[in-house]
Amino acid sequence: MDRHGQHDIDVAGLRIAITGGTSGLGLALVREWNARGASVAFVARTPERVEQVARELRGVTGIVGDVASKLDIHPIALQVLGALGGLDVLVNNASSLGPVPLALLADTECEAVEDALATNLLGPFRLTKALLGALRASAAEHRGGVVLNISSDAAITPYPGWGAYGASKAALHHLSAIWNAELDGEGISVLSPDPGDMDTPLHALAVPDADRSTLRLPEASAHELTLAIVAALGERMRVRQAEVR
Repeated sequence: MDRHGQHDIDVAGLRIAITGGTSGLGLALVREWNARGASVAFVARTPERVEQVARELRGVTGIVGDVASKLDIHPIALQVLGALGGLDVLVNNASSLGPVPLALLADTECEAVEDALATNLLGPFRLTKALLGALRASAAEHRGGVVLNISSDAAITPYPGWGAYGASKAALHHLSAIWNAELDGEGISVLSPDPGDMDTPLHALAVPDADRSTLRLPEASAHELTLAIVAALGERMRVRQAEVR
């Protein structure tokens, strides 16, 4: 334990899958976990970017797929498990704004709302469900069992123009809370933190004229999210040790 009474968790060898892993926060997370010695598989839609990141970071596995597509989910899950031999941590990071540029709800096409829901809600739901057996096995083996769904302050605050994105993230946030309650007894934690406004391509699409100096670096958010995952793993370890006593 460290001086705060928390367990030091060595993430080397942990098996983690990260969606949206070729840019922004997702890429920062892939780099962070790869640097810590974890076994990393990442998912993204563009083959060229997947290949580029896989070349840049030795030892990571790139998977081409679209989490918004129902037909892609099981092939993605099979490739994750084939590459990693199991799964300890899943990060559902891939996100869609819906309409670009942002639009008031009355001016938003139904298809744009459907796209936001498919990427931000149904994708994480389907992929978590497809990988839940592996996460349960990891929890039972006292290795891991953490799902981290990237949320947003737009899930809580009703910003005009962010309707499709905010509604889909609000649904994801609540879904995460319910799943966390349902899976708690199995040793699986489901988190949905807000990483803050970051200097990412997604934010640039949403707010092209934003002052980038006011935005967080994705690397800083990736580090904080990694610590949150480590803390969740440490809490599970403490619970298990208390049960043994």
